[in-house]
Amino acid sequence: MYIRSLLLCSLLILGALTAPAQSRRRAQLTASQTNSPVPVVAAPQARLLESMGMNSSLMNQVVKFSIYLPPDYYISNRRYPVVYLLHGLGDNETSWVQFGEADRITDEGIKLGELPPMIIVMPNAAASWYVNDYQNKIRYEDMFVQELIPHIDSSFRTRTQREFRAVSGLSMGGFGSLMLAMHHPELFGACAALSAAVRTDETFASIPSERYNTVYAPIFSGPATGQDRLTVTWKRNSPITLAKSAPDGDLIKVRWYMDCGDDDALSLGNAMLHVALLDRKIPHEYRVRDGAHTWTYWRTGLPDALKFIALGFHR
Repeated sequence: MYIRSLLLCSLLILGALTAPAQSRRRAQLTASQTNSPVPVVAAPQARLLESMGMNSSLMNQVVKFSIYLPPDYYISNRRYPVVYLLHGLGDNETSWVQFGEADRITDEGIKLGELPPMIIVMPNAAASWYVNDYQNKIRYEDMFVQELIPHIDSSFRTRTQREFRAVSGLSMGGFGSLMLAMHHPELFGACAALSAAVRTDETFASIPSERYNTVYAPIFSGPATGQDRLTVTWKRNSPITLAKSAPDGDLIKVRWYMDCGDDDALSLGNAMLHVALLDRKIPHEYRVRDGAHTWTYWRTGLPDALKFIALGFHR
């Protein structure tokens, strides 16, 4: 009898102790969570860094660039191939993302296995045409080679061998990509030029004066007409002239890709560059698609251009 009473008392005490705990638990489960503390979770680091700055002593200013990093950049310790993607006249370091959707296109290509993970650098060049100007005051080419590429290689996990570095661009940037690769085949394994602003000497000499003096004169010659526009600076940087005069060994080092629409005013210059390379028996890919000098053309052309470049990233 005593033992039964003791057990009964113990059960009553246990029930008294656990009932409040159960009530508290029910209250926690049914109460609104609006006032509960929110766990702190670290946000993923950005993979698109826009308008970064690099101090340039050669340009005596800060040079801006945007950079796309591949999806696994922050969860790996590997190094990546790099593509320098150059904008056109009137654009800047944000244009290939804002209008060209380069980040989305590259993400999709990597996800589908059509592209390897890669870094894409989009520098601002203003209206420099990516060259050293005729007065040697705006030294964009020197800055690009001597400062920007080393800065990117030291700041990000790039593969620094030439076969893992490529250059591409549209319009003025297509001109710049061809010129830079022709001048520096030791730095670039591939070049993909979209609607490149390539002109023959004849078409360059006949550009209407108002446009020439606004767009080209500050870089290539100062105010000039006709044959006076064909300065040493123009000849040194003209892709058609370089295709005809650069050493075979230099041109063959680079894998070349050109794409220009059949309704583009620049189609003649691109066709003549194609012929110049054919005459020299320099291997290259040449594309003519239906289209004009538009972002629609460049957005639809970028996937194939990147695929062409990426072939050189494999062994």
